[in-house]
Amino acid sequence: MRVSEPLLLRGGRVVDPSQRLDAARDVLIENGRVARIAEEITPSEVPAALALDLHGAIVAPGFIDPHVHLREPGQTHKESIVSGVAAAVAGGFTAVAAMPNTTPALDTPELIRGVLERARDAGLARVYPIAAMTLGRAGKELAPYHLLAQAGAVAFSDDGTTVDDARVLRRAALYARDLDAPFISHCEEASLRAGGLMNEGGTSARLGIAAAPRLAEDVIVARDLLIAGDTGKRWHIAHLSTGRGLELVKWARGQGIAASCEVTPHHLFFTEALFEGFAASGRVCPPLRTEEDVAALRAGVRRGEVDVLATDHAPHAAGDKSGLLSETAVGFSGLEIAVGAYALALPDLPLERFVALLSTNVARLLNVEGGTLAPGSVADVTVLRDEAWTVEPERFHSKGKSTPFAGLRLPRRAVATVVGGRLVYDATGRQPRVADTSDGHATLRIGTR
Repeated sequence: MRVSEPLLLRGGRVVDPSQRLDAARDVLIENGRVARIAEEITPSEVPAALALDLHGAIVAPGFIDPHVHLREPGQTHKESIVSGVAAAVAGGFTAVAAMPNTTPALDTPELIRGVLERARDAGLARVYPIAAMTLGRAGKELAPYHLLAQAGAVAFSDDGTTVDDARVLRRAALYARDLDAPFISHCEEASLRAGGLMNEGGTSARLGIAAAPRLAEDVIVARDLLIAGDTGKRWHIAHLSTGRGLELVKWARGQGIAASCEVTPHHLFFTEALFEGFAASGRVCPPLRTEEDVAALRAGVRRGEVDVLATDHAPHAAGDKSGLLSETAVGFSGLEIAVGAYALALPDLPLERFVALLSTNVARLLNVEGGTLAPGSVADVTVLRDEAWTVEPERFHSKGKSTPFAGLRLPRRAVATVVGGRLVYDATGRQPRVADTSDGHATLRIGTR
């Protein structure tokens, strides 16, 4: 389908926090933009439009994942931009922000432009590069922030590692504070982490597994938020995993610090108990925590204290997740399970809040297009259904097939994804089925079985 072809989304429940809209509506898309939203738009009004019958489905502004590892350049055996954006649209994401811990790290304008060019060639989800905070992510020399932003970087992070030197980090924040692009912190103090494979506590002691305390995360959350307050730099805490870390973010906001945070599907659902049996699927940074931490994070999401949800999609080749626990790779794939996993962990979360956390708030965080279906806005749309499905990693579009959610039944799924007015994903896995309508126009029935 060409971008110029009109697209009519009929009969879905449109949930758009930016417009405070939650109602059955038809959405007309023309020239890659939302043209009109109304209670009814008949195909006869737009005879050239392809109409999608979305009765019983949820229609939302396109979901944006602010924390994804696409592994390109340098690690395409784990993931590539092509496979990563295919996984994204299959999970209902119209855009992803790509972390810079590639080989080499995304620390030059040329590398940023290369990512954008490959994403355009792939033609599926949008990709927003996040540039390195320091050269080579080594924590020593400042990256050329202004040149990186001009090339297309939407944020800066040394994700995967922490900038240990507070003096370097403060200088970086002062140098980049006139840029709207936020700093994003991976919070683990190296000497406290000290090779820990899981959360320190009773479970690690009983299993005899090397562990890191929650303090390793909390102390960096506190330090970085204080630097944010001192410098006036907008700051985002990645993959928050502790209840105390959330309290620190709340404290910072109370002091007028421009602070935000994200939580992942795995930190909202699993605990350190996943390590029973020494399962490599549970190894992630920061580690899975306690039941108390999970409860605190869930409560923070419900109360509006967590700003966005992020997958921390970290795919690995099969061999990287096998063998001795101490030698297995950290992280797992998340794009294709996220929508259902969030609904599983937070079954009572209102839909408007759900959409805001995955779309509207993320667009605001990264200062990018999207997050709304208001007329004139870019036509990025996520279509969901509340129907149960079983996670089968072997069917992932991602090269990374490892996930602790394997085999679980999830209650919500993405069934169609529209990017720039183009239908780029249909969950039936077939050519869309065409049904004749009473008015003589063809309607695609999306995501039905």
